[in-house]
Amino acid sequence: MNEIKRHVVSLLLENEAGALSRVVGLFSARGFNIDCLNVAPTQDPTVSRLTLVTHCDDKLIEQINKQLNKLVEVIKLVNLSDSEFIDREMMLVKVQADASRRAAYLQLNEAFRGRVVAISPTTVIFEISGSQRKLDAFIGALEPEAIVELSRTGVTGLASTGSGKCLLLTD
Repeated sequence: MNEIKRHVVSLLLENEAGALSRVVGLFSARGFNIDCLNVAPTQDPTVSRLTLVTHCDDKLIEQINKQLNKLVEVIKLVNLSDSEFIDREMMLVKVQADASRRAAYLQLNEAFRGRVVAISPTTVIFEISGSQRKLDAFIGALEPEAIVELSRTGVTGLASTGSGKCLLLTD
């Protein structure tokens, strides 16, 4: 039996009405699950980069890639998980931060190299970016009852530069 793995797939597709729904429709029609989806225009406004994360075995990801490549709007498909790649996610988290906990949360935010984007007498909103693991660790370090609201962007990623090892500057 094939091992279930996390696959990060990056698509360049025509930035036109219905392109995203056709990609998502392909997944739902075949019973494939999308764990995370992120899409935005590239430096070329006629082209969007769609990054999605799915968990499946190698045989299924091969089938998914073949089906995606058949879509007219798909310009290029890269399974980033097949080689070295950089992926990031951004999170906004609103935390209940009264006087007794505020200093500790600000210190935690600093340790995770986050930013304070809003502050009130009772709450603080932090912006954290990095790997999924880093964001999960930040959430885990907070007291669960302190989290008022949380929003994550989902994964975006690019293949590493060149053919050699890429020097990762930040997480």
